Amino acid sequence: MTEPRRADLTHPADLLEHGRGTGPWRSQRPIYVDLMPPCNQACPAGEDIQSWLSYAQAGRYRQAWETLMRDNPLPAVHGRVCYHPCEAACNRSAVDSPVGIHAVERFLGDLAIEHDWRIEPEAPPSGKRVLIVGAGPSGLAAGYHLARLGHRVEIRDAGPLPGGMMHFGIPAYRLPRAVLMAEIRRIEALGVTLVLNHKVEDLLAERAEGRFDAVFIAIGAHLGKRVEIPARDAGKILDAVSFLHDASLGTAPTLGRRVAVYGGGNTALDAARTAKRLGAEEALIIYRRDRAHMPAHPFEADEALEEGVKIHWLRTIKAIEEHRITVEVMQITPEGYPEPTGQLETLEADALVLALGQESDSGFLKNVPGIAFHKDGTVLVDRNMMTGHPGIFAGGDMVPSERTVTVAIGHGKKAARCIDAFLRGTTYVKPPRHPLASFDKLHLWYFTEAEPRRQDQLELEQRRYGFQEVVAGLSEPEAVFEARRCFSCGNCFECDGCYAACPEQAIIKLGPGQRYRYDYERCTGCAVCYEQCPCHAIEMVAEPTPVAPLTHPA
Repeated sequence: MTEPRRADLTHPADLLEHGRGTGPWRSQRPIYVDLMPPCNQACPAGEDIQSWLSYAQAGRYRQAWETLMRDNPLPAVHGRVCYHPCEAACNRSAVDSPVGIHAVERFLGDLAIEHDWRIEPEAPPSGKRVLIVGAGPSGLAAGYHLARLGHRVEIRDAGPLPGGMMHFGIPAYRLPRAVLMAEIRRIEALGVTLVLNHKVEDLLAERAEGRFDAVFIAIGAHLGKRVEIPARDAGKILDAVSFLHDASLGTAPTLGRRVAVYGGGNTALDAARTAKRLGAEEALIIYRRDRAHMPAHPFEADEALEEGVKIHWLRTIKAIEEHRITVEVMQITPEGYPEPTGQLETLEADALVLALGQESDSGFLKNVPGIAFHKDGTVLVDRNMMTGHPGIFAGGDMVPSERTVTVAIGHGKKAARCIDAFLRGTTYVKPPRHPLASFDKLHLWYFTEAEPRRQDQLELEQRRYGFQEVVAGLSEPEAVFEARRCFSCGNCFECDGCYAACPEQAIIKLGPGQRYRYDYERCTGCAVCYEQCPCHAIEMVAEPTPVAPLTHPA
């Protein structure tokens, strides 16, 4: 007999076990609290997810979007390319499935583009000027936040189009270029100046000539890593970053009928799927570990396999000769590391794409006094994201971190706050976080099973032979339903449960959006309000000072 699912269980109030009674003196009292929802804690961009979900479920879409935009200037992009660690942390997964946060974010972002919603500065002009090098996600985010804080911002980028790896590394079937450019144009409308086809070579000279008060470097990691492979009369060998870059511009080289990709990350999967769309009859991935140890996200691998990409697990390349690739079979040790077996195989391929990671082209910084580097070439920054040279900050893929769009956006926001403080002669201090509202803190007496609304996908044949977007967005009813699946962990959503449960009428409603307050002249500290609060927005604390026996008003 299988165990019942948590979603099938109901937990009524157990009044027989209620043992918090108070006696003639109150020893404890309830207080309203705000805890940290796990989705908010897990978001690298620092979004107030629960807050904008609450507005979305009420149909207040503009307010939801504006709340989102306080932290993230690219919601339509994020709703497509973020790997949503917020959902992995969602407490709802303990009941049925996590809230589809990224799908609601995409709905709001697309709605804002459709209606041409704009954001205004939140501070008067400061008279300060900031130079940003790199128009990728981190540079764009920093520019957006600095402009809202009243500073004049100029972003200079070596490429012909803004967006960095969002434009040249993420294929259009995952991120339509019209969506990306619409959100970038909104940042420009805020007053951020974009200068393209401009590679910064002498940073200090450009800072002095432009009279910039601070600099943020966010050049990303656009150089593909190379590896030494014995090769004789080898066919085409190129790196995945260059291949995806050229494909985005429509200038990708012809790779032949069979294309092999060496690597196991998301870039490798994107390269293989792109090769199929550009006409390769066969695209295969060679990866030295098994699927359980693949760094690519599982859904990316699933989509690639559905489209006909073949993956040769536990294989490493030993040599290349003409169109033959010799690989060695690997095995995983008990510690999870691959080790060679000595068994060799031969694969046929007309071209090999190397997807072994990326590096930053940071050589132009080596002549800047005070800037230091890690062994892997990334730039050293302090807790305020400033390098060893005063007034020069760095972030995104060029500093040690996880290399995702969302992490880069978070770096841009943090850098903007630190730069703003630097320009005003202070130091940015991050406010302390509230305690985490973990699932065990919730008081869910009953569970409602509400499976998430799934985003539709293109038919398989359309996916294989074009760059049309693979995943569709949610409709308005679907987005509202998904937002309403949120438990509001750790924060009051004015359900009136405490108000209705209080036996002493000690809770006073303050009006919509104002929550409640306690009348401690009436409260006996019985904790009924605490025990019924589904989201743990009430905590019981010890009575600060002894009180006289309670007398209830008539």
